[in-house]
Amino acid sequence: MRLLVINPNISHSVSELIHAEARRSASAGTQITMLTAPLGVAYIETRFEAMIGAYASAMLAAEHHADHDAVILAAFGDPGLAALREALPIPVLGLTESALASACLLGHRFSIVAISQRIQAWYRETVDANGLLARLASIRALDRPLASIGSVQDDHAPALLGLCESCVRQDGADVIILAGAPLAGLARSLRDQLPVPVVDGVSSAVRHAETLAALAPTKARAGSFAPPPRKPHQGLPVAIARLLER
Repeated sequence: MRLLVINPNISHSVSELIHAEARRSASAGTQITMLTAPLGVAYIETRFEAMIGAYASAMLAAEHHADHDAVILAAFGDPGLAALREALPIPVLGLTESALASACLLGHRFSIVAISQRIQAWYRETVDANGLLARLASIRALDRPLASIGSVQDDHAPALLGLCESCVRQDGADVIILAGAPLAGLARSLRDQLPVPVVDGVSSAVRHAETLAALAPTKARAGSFAPPPRKPHQGLPVAIARLLER
């Protein structure tokens, strides 16, 4: 099985975190292809940045999805997920949708711990888009400058643990979701320090991708996730044009 994992941000240090957690989570024999966006921002906090990340991810997915069994968009908020699910012939998964699915199997109410205050509104919209807003206990986030996006876990470890504890004690969370690729793998170190399950988006996406690939679902040919209809276009990268011409 081969999984294509795309970091929609330009931070190679974050790609290393994603790749390491993906390898730890994958079954024996699963191959991981890790790619980093060639354009965009260091990390996504806003809807506009998400749009840029979605385009960068679409270019990489169009160019490299062949010979893979599933694609993972490795950014919380799932930029471009539904659009790529229309266009690609294989399953496409995102960190948010995958983490929410895992959380719903482990408890009723979940809280999300994030790295930035600005992210919260967009994350809430993403939860709502997945139809799970009623099960969201809270979103808590760091409220301090980030010196390096690749070292957030080490730089802010006590604060992140404190946010998780507040989600349980004050917000009534049954499950904690650690949001965002910069926190990939942190759940492994926090799981024994918290009284509720802790969910990681990367590990959830990898395992759900393996399950979907093993189920071998057919590509939708009707409904809202059928491929985009053919129509005139211009100025598009060759790989994206090929997807539109299928």
